[in-house]
Amino acid sequence: MSQIINREFPLESPEQLQSIVGNQDKFLTILEEGFNVEISQRANSIIVKGPEEHVQAAQDVILVLVKLIKRHIQIGPSDIASAITMQKKGTLEYFTELYSDTLINDARNRPVRVKNIGQRQYIQSIKKNEITFGIGPAGTGKTYLAVVMAISSLKKGDVDRIIITRPAVEAGESLGFLPGDLKEKVDPYLRPIYDAMDAIIGSEQSSRLLERGIVEVAPLAYMRGRTLDNAFIILDEAQNTTPAQMKMFLTRLGFNSRMLINGDISQIDLPKGSKQSGLIQARRILEGVKSIGMVTFTHDDVVRHPLVGLIVDAYERDEKRREQKKDA
Repeated sequence: MSQIINREFPLESPEQLQSIVGNQDKFLTILEEGFNVEISQRANSIIVKGPEEHVQAAQDVILVLVKLIKRHIQIGPSDIASAITMQKKGTLEYFTELYSDTLINDARNRPVRVKNIGQRQYIQSIKKNEITFGIGPAGTGKTYLAVVMAISSLKKGDVDRIIITRPAVEAGESLGFLPGDLKEKVDPYLRPIYDAMDAIIGSEQSSRLLERGIVEVAPLAYMRGRTLDNAFIILDEAQNTTPAQMKMFLTRLGFNSRMLINGDISQIDLPKGSKQSGLIQARRILEGVKSIGMVTFTHDDVVRHPLVGLIVDAYERDEKRREQKKDA
């Protein structure tokens, strides 16, 4: 068993201490839960208590956070969660590099930056390629970053409009039995898109862009027969496209346009009888094609509170125990 130790980290000022501690010690709580240590403060110092290797891990994260604070970068809970994840993956040395570029300032004038290496690869692919596939689990920031890059391109004048779409397929709910036209039916399922837009440019500007048709949010069926020039086009929930729908969408690409295709192949909700997800087929067919980027996110790229990770781990351990009992 590792020796329990106390280690003190003196900080340069009360302001620096407050930046690390957070309101009501919120940031310290995240660090405690992330590394299973106890953290307290005394004067301008932070004291970490726990097994030596846990304390060392917490120290590594505290030191990189201090580097950001010295650069006058305001940190938040998601920054700390990302640093914890990267420390556990052995990639913490790259953490401060993620803060070199600001993608855009959000509605509250806060800088939006990538949170991990997976997100950085995604952004680099979007900048480099005309079409980018972002494939991976929920919580990796695919949809949010797609909207960020779309809004950024619109503000710079690189495109004239933004088009955001998704297939109208939902698990356990038949859209055919819901009231209203197709767009009205699918709108509630596009809520994450609207939430991202509101966070980035504010609800008023978001509404104005939608009313003027500069931003169009529509079901995938509305894309048929169109050629989309001078546009930033996002297909979300692409795992629920059929091969025919995916081919139809990809061939809508016009001149001076960018396409993003996001999806999670572990959450396919296609009706029974569908042979294959269009996203899976497209990944197989288009891998290696020039000007098409493929970025795969993993569960390590999920940006979440460390306690959520512990909860997920606990459920997974319980499921494994149950399976072992069945096999016994």
